[in-house]
Amino acid sequence: MKLYMHAAACSLSPHIICRELGLDIELVQVDRQTHRTSDGEDYLAINGNGYVPALMLDDGKVLTEGPAIVQFLADSVPEGAALLPEVGNIRRNEVQSYLNFITAELHKPMVLLFNPIYSSVHGEVRALISKRLTWLNRRLAGPYLTGDAFTVADAYLFVCLNWSPWTNIDLKQWPALHGFMARVAARPKVREALQAEDLEAFDADGVYFAPHAYLASSGRTGEPVRP
Repeated sequence: MKLYMHAAACSLSPHIICRELGLDIELVQVDRQTHRTSDGEDYLAINGNGYVPALMLDDGKVLTEGPAIVQFLADSVPEGAALLPEVGNIRRNEVQSYLNFITAELHKPMVLLFNPIYSSVHGEVRALISKRLTWLNRRLAGPYLTGDAFTVADAYLFVCLNWSPWTNIDLKQWPALHGFMARVAARPKVREALQAEDLEAFDADGVYFAPHAYLASSGRTGEPVRP
């Protein structure tokens, strides 16, 4: 399988799930400007929307949209039931509910904060995100979103919240979520994924990660991630 990705982007979520499940995956970088892939393909011919992630299966079929990809990955092997309960188990629906919440109420609004076109409404967007994070902070059921078990929704939340420093959101005002970030960042397979994407830890707590070039352009310094 091939996972089309950008370092530290939302494609990090299915990358983490592949590592957690021990799936053999080939990472293919996509240039944001040219839409050319690191193996010479036209990414727009793979995903006409141009954004990542996309998962190409061994038979050439392509699946897009992160929440759908992580569910497919979890369902592809028996071990995946630990990350996404089986059909008929209400816990599966709980995980799917969080996937929908994250993609609609956190992921998309946070992306707007990276885009200067929407700068006139950044204040309102940030206020909406803060409201959602307050709700989520109160809802955190345990070490992870649905309790003791790490699921595909936790990987997705970790990736979105990892963008907090770049969107001027101080996650420390939500202690449960800040603690969540530290727990996920410490998982061995998560660290393997971070290292594979050449990300660096740059905050004192070591719970936020970014590519070296991104850090350098922002006048920050970081430390390479090691499993």
